[in-house]
Amino acid sequence: MVRRVAVVGAGVSGLAATKCCLEEGLEPTCFEQTENIGGLWHYTDQAEEGRASIYRTVFTNSCKEMMCYSDFPFPDDHPNYMHSARLQHYICKYAEHFDLLRHIRFKTLVTKVRKRPDFSVTGQWEVVTQRDGKEETAVFDAVMVCSGHHVYPNLPLAEFPGIQKFKGCYFHSREYKEPEKFRGKKVLVIGLGNSGSDIAVELSTVASQVYLSSRSGSWVMSRVWDNGYPWDMLVITRFWTWLGNILPRELNDWLYVRSMNRFFKHENFGLMPVNRTSRKEPVFNDDLPSRIACGVVVMKPNVKEFRETSVLFQDGTVQDDVDVVVFATGYSYAYPFMEDDSIIKSRDNQITLYKGILPPRLEKPTMAVIGLVQSLGPIIPTADLQCRWAVKVFQGRWLGMYGNSTTLQTDYITYMDELASAIGVKPNVLKLLLTDPQLALKVFFGPCSPYQFRLVGPGKWTGARKAILTQWDRTLQ
Repeated sequence: MVRRVAVVGAGVSGLAATKCCLEEGLEPTCFEQTENIGGLWHYTDQAEEGRASIYRTVFTNSCKEMMCYSDFPFPDDHPNYMHSARLQHYICKYAEHFDLLRHIRFKTLVTKVRKRPDFSVTGQWEVVTQRDGKEETAVFDAVMVCSGHHVYPNLPLAEFPGIQKFKGCYFHSREYKEPEKFRGKKVLVIGLGNSGSDIAVELSTVASQVYLSSRSGSWVMSRVWDNGYPWDMLVITRFWTWLGNILPRELNDWLYVRSMNRFFKHENFGLMPVNRTSRKEPVFNDDLPSRIACGVVVMKPNVKEFRETSVLFQDGTVQDDVDVVVFATGYSYAYPFMEDDSIIKSRDNQITLYKGILPPRLEKPTMAVIGLVQSLGPIIPTADLQCRWAVKVFQGRWLGMYGNSTTLQTDYITYMDELASAIGVKPNVLKLLLTDPQLALKVFFGPCSPYQFRLVGPGKWTGARKAILTQWDRTLQ
């Protein structure tokens, strides 16, 4: 019988895990190596070893109605997209409201998580922690890994011949904080993800020239969509998911490319993805196309070779006098505290988890990895629902489902509905049509906001219906 649960990390996933455990009568202990909650969203002036790092001007890519915890809306007067400091404030309010802080052990580093000798019978784990130089070992019935995946930078220098000869300065994007020190420099940013695009745009206001190198291109979306509404409230709906599932693949792909090109033609800007129909997460940047149009950001293909002061690109062009290179090349998944690393990682360093949560090789399903699934949807409600599902599995429900594993890239609504169905919290649109037609129409045609997963079943929230009916009012406010 699972009772004591160790939660690793007090970011947005760790807080959701702690709250879910409390709601189900379990005893969570959350271990946080810093002295603050918020994880990725807690800004520091210096990148610190072993923890996530963001730059000063990070804003959210999901709007407030879509990215909140499902039973804790943002205040009405908050903007639709938020600076990290405001999101951090909301995270603190959430922890306060649900009285989570007393379950968190701050400045405590988890150094080892290992199976107990009798794991195949009990499913228990030994968790070794370190605080103030003192080591402590405790036994837990289950472990929820909420340590995130923006901690260990992926810096693939071996893929860039000549980098050792380069006389300028180079570093990973996690070290970047603000633009001023790059005033008047020529900067090359490698990587067309959200960080690479943000950094390139921000540097273009002070640098003499910015080059943005991309190996495979990417769709670039604006946060502001039709009629000025948030993109995700218009795009992430049950109606569009249903339509995408019933249309022929070719027509679906054509519509997808057409919608992505609605504001500007990507190939004219050197941004067109190599795989046009790729559904990988787009880049959200309202300013990149205009910065390219103004010539202050120049798109380049992949780097072929570095020289002492210049860079040769795959298309044969050479850029001279490059001062700085920023590698916005993403992060590696790493779990240094796992004594048996293969529990979470499979061959080729890939992460494969059942439902994107459970390591498939365990004799007992008493470990959950939260927040690793990648979809077009926001991470907070995803992690929240993952935690609710995982806690039910810990308590011994639906073990018949435990089996084959799935990869981490997924469709947001399809994935959320799978988890919600399993724990009895998926809204039944047909039933609602008979009992509450106004709500049914909002649920099907409107944004698939997190409140939908609090309308019925375990964890039902009495404010969910009102939150759905008033979500556009808060957006306008």
